[in-house]
Amino acid sequence: MNAKTHSEIRFLAQHLLHAGVSPLPDRDRRLIARVARRMHTARNLNQEFEERLTVGNRLADKVAAVGGSWRFIIGFGLFLFAWAAINAVLLGEHAFDPYPFIFLNLLLSMLAAVQAPVIMMSQNRQAEKDRLAAALDYEVNVKAETAIAELHDKIDRLQARIEQCLSGTQGVEPAADLSRA
Repeated sequence: MNAKTHSEIRFLAQHLLHAGVSPLPDRDRRLIARVARRMHTARNLNQEFEERLTVGNRLADKVAAVGGSWRFIIGFGLFLFAWAAINAVLLGEHAFDPYPFIFLNLLLSMLAAVQAPVIMMSQNRQAEKDRLAAALDYEVNVKAETAIAELHDKIDRLQARIEQCLSGTQGVEPAADLSRA
């Protein structure tokens, strides 16, 4: 048992059971050791990923969330309509940006030039998060395969023991192979 597992066992015994490890029966100590070894099997992907984000990353995610929402699209559509209405209808000959709205076109181009890379940064981060999720899924799958293999071994040993007991005490043929069921 390594030092980390031993300290986790001590922590569990002291904080969960309000007792030290030594007064516990051997069976309980083994159970606590098994729980301590399995404590770190599941990891929270979102929490791990959030801890790695910088201020710029968080800002890019917020810009992407706002820029990719219906609220933004509707609001921006209203802004464009108001711009065109003010310059074409209300101000008429004295418009600060007359039709074909060249200044508005410049502003939209600058907005797109800034917004597109920010959204791409957010999408790249999402792809990175997906890769991390796939890696964690792989870890879980390997642990599950290992646990299933251990269970198969235990069942095979139990089956062999049952067959040994049945054939040794009763003189009866061994039981059918349970692994085929």
